[in-house]
Amino acid sequence: MHWSRRQVLGSGLAAAAVWARSGKAHAGEEAAVRPSGSKIGLSLAAYSFRDYLPQGGKPGRIALHDLCDLAAGWNLDAIEPTSYYFSSEDAAYIHSLKAKAFRLGLDISGMPIRNNFCLPAGEQRDAELQHVRTWVDHAVELGVPCIRIFAGQKNDPEKDFAWMVEGMKAGCDYAGSRGVFLGIENHGYLTDSAEALLRIVDAVGHEWLGVNLDTGNFRDRPYDNMAAVAHLALTVQIKIQVRTADGADVEDADFERIAGILRNANYRGYAALEYEGKEDPMTAVPPLLETLRRTLNA
Repeated sequence: MHWSRRQVLGSGLAAAAVWARSGKAHAGEEAAVRPSGSKIGLSLAAYSFRDYLPQGGKPGRIALHDLCDLAAGWNLDAIEPTSYYFSSEDAAYIHSLKAKAFRLGLDISGMPIRNNFCLPAGEQRDAELQHVRTWVDHAVELGVPCIRIFAGQKNDPEKDFAWMVEGMKAGCDYAGSRGVFLGIENHGYLTDSAEALLRIVDAVGHEWLGVNLDTGNFRDRPYDNMAAVAHLALTVQIKIQVRTADGADVEDADFERIAGILRNANYRGYAALEYEGKEDPMTAVPPLLETLRRTLNA
């Protein structure tokens, strides 16, 4: 189904009207059952709407400002705007996005960027570090507490690990000087297991580094891996599928089990739905958010 901009915004505003009529009752029910020590906010990853948003100089059917309207209409606590979908990096644009979110009562739970630290010292790595510094500065302007980073691309595992650690230390030094955390995501190469993430965090040894926990990206034993690193999570992205225990296939994610892991780790941050399904996110995302809301508040 093709959604026009008016239909897109209308779906969010219609949802807002429903919540205006029933929000008090729902809010009261949730407040009564939510454990006081495990408050988890519900966010939405902009990546879920990647086919709708602008990217690479191409205009989108909606903008990040429109995603704020949708998120507010769906009664979310926050959004997670990915750097790829910013229409501009000018201060005026960034400030306008900050103002939009604030006026709608939305926090910004985190901001994913794309980077490659698997590079030796030189111009290429300098460019990657400058990219991180630039987005740290944008994060400060936007009021974002944490930036998602990657390890990098595959070359040679031992050399790459050493180069990645050096780059991450330098990135954390700058990010920390500006009061912004960096969260390394479990995203394939060098990061596809809890053991790998723990090794990175230990080697970098920086107070401004933590984990961006992606529930769908572990190569096997997903729930064991989640449980092993949940105490280091700064931000969490929840996918609708995970790898099977043996890593041979994928299966539907057990939201209740994920929520239990986060609560057991006393995680009190945001969980962002990162939708990667085949159905149009305009129709698939709202019921998934409701399921997640009930599960996280149980």
